[in-house]
Amino acid sequence: MSVRLVITEAMWDRIEPLMPADPVRGRRWADHRRTLEAIAWKYRTCSPWRDLPEELGSFQTAHKRLIRWASDGTWERILTTVLAAADDSDDVGWTVSVDSTVCRAHQHAAGARKRGSHGRAEPGDHGLGRSRGGLSTKVHLVSDSHARPLAVHVTAGQAGDAPAFEAVMAGIRVPRIGPGRRRTRPDALLADRAYSSRAIRSHLRQRGIRAVIPQPSDQVGHRLRRGRAGGRPPGFDAEAYTQRNSVERRINRLKQWRGLAMRTDKLAIAYQAALHLAAILIWARR
Repeated sequence: MSVRLVITEAMWDRIEPLMPADPVRGRRWADHRRTLEAIAWKYRTCSPWRDLPEELGSFQTAHKRLIRWASDGTWERILTTVLAAADDSDDVGWTVSVDSTVCRAHQHAAGARKRGSHGRAEPGDHGLGRSRGGLSTKVHLVSDSHARPLAVHVTAGQAGDAPAFEAVMAGIRVPRIGPGRRRTRPDALLADRAYSSRAIRSHLRQRGIRAVIPQPSDQVGHRLRRGRAGGRPPGFDAEAYTQRNSVERRINRLKQWRGLAMRTDKLAIAYQAALHLAAILIWARR
C-alpha cells in the first residue's frame, strides 16, 4: 500500500530540532517523523485509528503520542517556536482576523468520562455541545494577514463567539528570538458583526489594538435613537475590512482535513492537538 505523505524534507528540517529528546531512562521515542505522518494521515482521511497503514507504525503509538503531548503542552510549545522563527524573519502579518466555525461531531465523540486523568487541560464539557444540528464543537481561530493560524481555541458548539473572544486572543503569545517580551498584541483586528460588543471594543482599546468591526443594524438604530447620549459611531475602516476573508480562507483549508471538519475525538485536547499539528505544518511549509 502506498501512503501519501505531507511532510517534505524542508519542512522536517524546521520541525526536527523542536521534537522532544529521548528520555534518559526507559525506551526511546519511536521515529518522530513517522509518528507525525501517522497523526496527519488519520486526521486528513478521518479514518479510525485501527485502520492506520502499517507503513506509518503502530496506531497505539501515534494515539498515545497525540494525547501525551496535548496534556503536557508539547504541541503548543512547538507551534510557538515555529511562530517565533517566522516573526523573527518578519513573516507574520500582524493585521489579524478572528472568526469561528462549527464542526459536526460524530457519535463516537460522545461518551468520554466526566473525570479524566488529564487535569485542567481538558474542559469539563469536553468541548462538546448540542445545537439544532446535533452534537458539535466550535473552533475559534485567529489568523494573520497571510491566512495562517496564530491561535486556536475549542468550545462547545452552542457557545457564542463573543464570550470566547478573550480566550482565543490570549492564545497569541509569540516569543522573541533574543531580548524582549512575547508579542501578544497585533496591530489591528478584523472581525465580523458577531464581535461588535462594548466589552470587546473596550478590551481592544485598553490593549491598544485597532478594531475593524462593523456595527450591526440594531446597534446603529439604538445609538441613533438615543441622540447625543448615544455618542459617536465607532471608527470603521472599510478598506482594511476587505482583508477579513483571510481567516475564512484558513478555516476552509483546515476543513480539507476531514478529521478536523468532523470531530471523532472524545477529548477536546486531542482534537485541539490535531488543529495545532495542522497549524505547525502550515507554518513549516512557509
